[in-house]
Amino acid sequence: MRTAMLKSIQSSLQKSSSSTLLRRSYSSESAPERKVVVLGAAGGIGQPLSLLMKLNPLVSSLSLYDIAGTPGVAADVSHINTRSEVVGYMGDENLGKALEGADVVIIPAGVPRKPGMTRDDLFNINAGIVKGLCTAIAKYCPHALVNMISNPVNSTVPIAAEVFKKAGTYDERRLFGVTTLDVVRAKTFYAGKAKVPVAGVNVPVVGGHAGVTILPLFSQATPQANNLSQDEIVALTKRTQDGGTEVVEAKAGKGSATLSMAYAGAIFADACLKGLNGVPDVVECSFVQSNVTELPFFASKVRLGKNGVEEVLGLGSLNDYEKQGLEILLPELKSSIAKGINFANQS
Repeated sequence: MRTAMLKSIQSSLQKSSSSTLLRRSYSSESAPERKVVVLGAAGGIGQPLSLLMKLNPLVSSLSLYDIAGTPGVAADVSHINTRSEVVGYMGDENLGKALEGADVVIIPAGVPRKPGMTRDDLFNINAGIVKGLCTAIAKYCPHALVNMISNPVNSTVPIAAEVFKKAGTYDERRLFGVTTLDVVRAKTFYAGKAKVPVAGVNVPVVGGHAGVTILPLFSQATPQANNLSQDEIVALTKRTQDGGTEVVEAKAGKGSATLSMAYAGAIFADACLKGLNGVPDVVECSFVQSNVTELPFFASKVRLGKNGVEEVLGLGSLNDYEKQGLEILLPELKSSIAKGINFANQS
């Protein structure tokens, strides 16, 4: 029973992203050695994310880091009978060892959002954490793909970019804001409302990763459901934008969207690994340096490859409602990006 469940979870990770057949057939037997680092591995997102990365057959070395509690998480996860070797690191003095030789670094470190907490509150705590971790990444694994989960992503990605620029290591192709949870939510909510099997659903989500900056493009959803009214599309959009708040309130002060975020983070990391390994046509939405709008960073579909971002794809055709949403989100996203850049350059 446990073996069957393990195989099922691994299979779902392999199949979750787009382009199925070629990617599904890419077995771990032919996969090169890949080291994945989770920074913040003992936290609410970090623990389930570490578990999911242990289940990924593309990972040969799993390095878990946090300021405390990591040895226990690493010991627990290391008992799982999958390919990767697990090492846990704890404390500032071991951060370099954790990062050396990394191919992909995933950063869920920082504090989660609690009821009544704004993303500004999050920024005041997490910005400094992200800056410190990115300073170490620039020193110990400057060529790694960096997957930023720590919120507010709209500001933490620009902070990371500025840190890497100062260190002389910035490569815009290798820095990603993980917005996959917005896509996961949009797919789930859309499938439920349209009454279609969720496994076959795809919904691009563009913009940023907070509130109104999240813009799901339901007009481009596949399969296209003609049975949804405009009011239902508006409600689906709002629910996707407020998904994090929905979970925070449901947990009533006892957590945020840790499990679904870990799942989404694992899906995106899997896509990055496939891209590094040369699997063709790996496309996911992500918040990256972009020329799609006038803003320096923007989330849209991205083609992944051996160097990270191979191509930033355009927005495609938007309907009037989506065009209006784009106009609304741009000023707020611009402000969040500027806030991150200013923090990185002033502190």
